[in-house]
Amino acid sequence: MKAKKDVLAIVEELERLYPAGICSLNYNKDYELLFSVRLAAQCTDERVNKITPALYARFPTLEALAQADVAEVEQYVHSTGFFRAKARDIVLASQMLLEQYGGKVPDNMDELLKLPGVGRKTANLILGDIYNTPGVVVADTHCIRITGLLGLTDGTKDPAKVETQLRAILPPEKSNDFCHRMVLHGRAVCIARRPQCQNCTLRPWCSHFAKQEKTK
Repeated sequence: MKAKKDVLAIVEELERLYPAGICSLNYNKDYELLFSVRLAAQCTDERVNKITPALYARFPTLEALAQADVAEVEQYVHSTGFFRAKARDIVLASQMLLEQYGGKVPDNMDELLKLPGVGRKTANLILGDIYNTPGVVVADTHCIRITGLLGLTDGTKDPAKVETQLRAILPPEKSNDFCHRMVLHGRAVCIARRPQCQNCTLRPWCSHFAKQEKTK
């Protein structure tokens, strides 16, 4: 595992590279982010951002979504894949938010996980982006892969283990933005099938790069 100074150096370099460090999903209301994250499963954020304006124009309130015909919601979210399950979860979650939470997105892990279609990744993103909860880790595919290459984790692909390992080493107040920056870095530089190692300014602290250099 990395020394604390190396962890902080990686965090600082990512902050320099991606100053904003925000979620790339567009939303105006808390529940819209919740549903956009659900739609982004096995789909790109770019695609989700293209279809949600029409979805939320047709169903402009949580009440409208709760009363929506699932089949009609399917038409709006079809291109995101797994559209039947996603449409069902959106309608059921809308109903549950109104009936059990007064229309408010819950602010804690246990309650968020009760919502249809919500797992730890989604719950952590909501806690970090909406409620600014310190210490949250959104272990998505980019985060899992890149933190393993860097040596911030032991290389496990288990999201729960990655979350635990990163929580132990990241500054709590920076962990959520760190995960967003992992996504941005995965799209721009540390691309899964063609990593741009020679152009990566995280090289000085990257375990994967160090191993590559030793084999030359």
